Amino acid sequence: MATMLSGAAIMDAALLLVAANEPCPQPQTEEHLMALTLIGIKDIIIIQNKIDAVSKDDAIKNYNEIKKFLNGTIAENSPIIPVSAKYNINIDKIMEEICKLKTPVRDLKKDPVMYVARSFDINKPGSDIKNLFGGILGGSIKQGVLKVGDEVEISPGIRKDEHKQKWDPVRAKIADIKTGGKSVKEAVAGGSIAILTELDPSIVKSDNLAGNILGLMNKLPPVYYEISLEVKLFNRIIGLKTEQKVDPVKKGEGLMINVNSAVTLGIVSELSKDKIHLILKRPVCASPEDRFSISRRVENRWRLIGYGTIKR
Repeated sequence: MATMLSGAAIMDAALLLVAANEPCPQPQTEEHLMALTLIGIKDIIIIQNKIDAVSKDDAIKNYNEIKKFLNGTIAENSPIIPVSAKYNINIDKIMEEICKLKTPVRDLKKDPVMYVARSFDINKPGSDIKNLFGGILGGSIKQGVLKVGDEVEISPGIRKDEHKQKWDPVRAKIADIKTGGKSVKEAVAGGSIAILTELDPSIVKSDNLAGNILGLMNKLPPVYYEISLEVKLFNRIIGLKTEQKVDPVKKGEGLMINVNSAVTLGIVSELSKDKIHLILKRPVCASPEDRFSISRRVENRWRLIGYGTIKR
């Protein structure tokens, strides 16, 4: 769930895959649609896959189940495309629907903000020091423009002291920008990009900076080590096969919090009606308008139970 929420944070549209040989909705299908709702993704294409694995009547029955499931949701009017990936049936129809999607209008004049979804080292073991590449950050720009040569800041950054709750932002210079396997001089909001930096590769390896936000020096949103949220809980837990009511949040409870491409654990230190205060295990960089997804550990998995916004 954490991976899905973090990945969806950098998307403008989504393909929701449903298997024709299973009843709809499956718990995970319902969970993912709710996650897309929380993140605010409205352009959704529904793919009814594996139509080759069922009879015509069962495929139609499953199609009607999908329509019923989508009724009243953000995907109520989304196209549903019956597909057989195995036999290459209607793959062209998926492409047609993708081409119909409208690119969101972006404000290129705002200070650039990039959600970091990945960070990694591309150097092979034993590489000569003269041929080493700096650390690479992958993700998507939310707003503004990033250019080769920009001095940028990555926040919250890296942990300064293992024994203290203190992170320091990382400063770097953009050495190159790649998209679609090609180098470009600048990148605008939308699409996934890779930022090549002059950072020590050890800092970025194994997605160590995933969940950070990248932008110009001193232009990023604030960093929160603890946070107060106005919370809206669902009536029931999303993703379970059986109906289960969402119990009120308890003091001392640990909740998984997702915001943008970041994921952290928050311990409830204070609570009142519709408001909770969380001490975060890992700080997050976030804007007041960002929405926080809240999950609780149920049956050995994190399950969505609601969302929150920063208390103003």
